[in-house]
Amino acid sequence: MAAEIAEQPDVWRTLLRASRGEITSVARHIADRGPRFVQFVARGTSDHAALYGKYLVEIRHGLPTGMVSPSTMTVYGARPDLRDVLYIAVSQSGGSPDLVRSVQVAREQGALTVAVTNATISALADAAELDLHVHAGPERSVAATKSYTAELFTLYLLSEAILGADGARAAAALPELGAHVLDGEERVRAAAQRYRFAQRLVTTGRGYSYPTAREAALKLMETSYLSAQAFSGADLLHGPLATVDPQVPVLAVVPEGVGGAAMRPVLDRLAERGADVFGVGAGEYVSTLTGGFVLPTGAPPELSPLLEIIPFQQLALHLAIARSGDPDTPRGLRKVTETL
Repeated sequence: MAAEIAEQPDVWRTLLRASRGEITSVARHIADRGPRFVQFVARGTSDHAALYGKYLVEIRHGLPTGMVSPSTMTVYGARPDLRDVLYIAVSQSGGSPDLVRSVQVAREQGALTVAVTNATISALADAAELDLHVHAGPERSVAATKSYTAELFTLYLLSEAILGADGARAAAALPELGAHVLDGEERVRAAAQRYRFAQRLVTTGRGYSYPTAREAALKLMETSYLSAQAFSGADLLHGPLATVDPQVPVLAVVPEGVGGAAMRPVLDRLAERGADVFGVGAGEYVSTLTGGFVLPTGAPPELSPLLEIIPFQQLALHLAIARSGDPDTPRGLRKVTETL
């Protein structure tokens, strides 16, 4: 897991080099079809990448976007009318039967289907009309890290290409920024010692950073067996805030720009509760919290999630080690999970 976290800047460089032609071709097909609605389907970590894609499409493209429940098709036999729909399946392995079947049904029902995977050959890619490879390379740790940010980056580059923008140019500095974040690992290791005896915690963020909060919670559940619950900052204030006290750590994603500003009222309410808050994001917010990690500046808001997740991946790694666990092979889990 440690090695794969560290590989991420190189994975992003590879994507910038290797994917331009693939992404341009897929983007052209999508633009020619002119979809009026977008649906994402995914599981686990890839579901968080898909949620990030949902924010991209709604904000950058102004199209209504939904998250699919595969069971409506695979268990209940639904056959929705999907004409004029772009249907994007995101999966590291491309092998989960329910995702494959949902793409088959979507294609039969008129959708333009796209598979985004880290597999050079997969049943999901075969089922879809179009496919993209995220070029993360083999990932051996059960807890996905580099494949997650590669999925985010691929969705970002695809989104920009559909708009006719040069996403690669805007992202040129991203690998160096990622390397800078990786260099701050000792601060994260210290935080892991602080939280080694925690039994439950809360993660929170808004907008593009909400998927980061969800992925951070999943990484901590997978590797350290913590009860970690993720809420958008807005949803946290609508009830779950009552569960927070000084003994329940909160991990908050507070980036620069409107996403971080939207979290300010949440931070104020957490302070009223006396919460122990570890923040990742802009210095103006992190400096007011119990602890945290200040991200480098220079990434557009759409790319901030690729940097935000790295300290949380490192936290999951070091917290698992501090609790005498093995982050590479969590109990009861396999790298590829097949659901029907």
